[in-house]
Amino acid sequence: MKRSDFLHCLGAAAFAQAPPDNVIVLDVARVNMLFSVSDKKGRFVTDLTKDDFVITEGKKEQNIIEFTAESDLPLRLGILVDASNSVRDRFRFQQEAAVEFVNQVIRPRQDKAVIISYDSAAELVADLTGDTEVLAKAIRGLRPGGGTALFDAMFYASRDKLMQDQPRHKFRRAMIVLGDGDDNSSRYTRDQALEMAHKADVVLYTISTNNSKLEKEGDKVLRYFAGETGGIPFFPFQVQDLAQSFENIANELRHQYNVIYRPEPLKADGLYHRVDIKVRDRKELIVRARKGYYAPKA
Repeated sequence: MKRSDFLHCLGAAAFAQAPPDNVIVLDVARVNMLFSVSDKKGRFVTDLTKDDFVITEGKKEQNIIEFTAESDLPLRLGILVDASNSVRDRFRFQQEAAVEFVNQVIRPRQDKAVIISYDSAAELVADLTGDTEVLAKAIRGLRPGGGTALFDAMFYASRDKLMQDQPRHKFRRAMIVLGDGDDNSSRYTRDQALEMAHKADVVLYTISTNNSKLEKEGDKVLRYFAGETGGIPFFPFQVQDLAQSFENIANELRHQYNVIYRPEPLKADGLYHRVDIKVRDRKELIVRARKGYYAPKA
């Protein structure tokens, strides 16, 4: 698809006014939480059981109805690549690291990924596919230039791509964002992009391209996105560290737990509900999970 045709489609779809609430169907009676547990040295803890976890919502402990240690769920990945002028100096290495990640993680018969670049606008460069050759070719074909529309790219990837395959709890959805966290071209706001990621059950892993060794505002945005969705922010100061960041993400995607619970009390109010997950009587263990979910409106 030509870039002009794609942007025309987005103007009529992804970048139009947000859809009515009934377009996004969430089952308020079942909340799905995918998360990882590690010790203080960062080592994954994979031998826990249902009874080891405490889930609270609104200060009320919730009853877990399904529990699995997930290492083999099919992946649905959104790989968002900053193609603005601000990353030109390390763009080639960024491409090769992303290609290596695709080749390492994607299992063609189970997993799918979508490649979206963003400069002054978001551009779909490879639709959801498990064909690693197609994904690699799309990444290597990117060229930097223009502004930065990160929030629009996140919104589009969450709503129009990563929500496609259902039922939701049968897939692990994650978004890998490469960029400096700045945004000067989006129609959607930071919070609108995050809300859509929550509604799509997407975990964000962010990789900063800021190599100044000084934290900038964009780094704070990337840290915020990862923290709110249960992902990890990475700040590789050398281009060689990018590959390690991708390897760490790949490792985490294969070491996660999944729980489903029915909220008590049930509230179909369209609001954001905070959720807290802890390991019972194991304060030394760290749980990384999204901070909550959006309930549908009745």
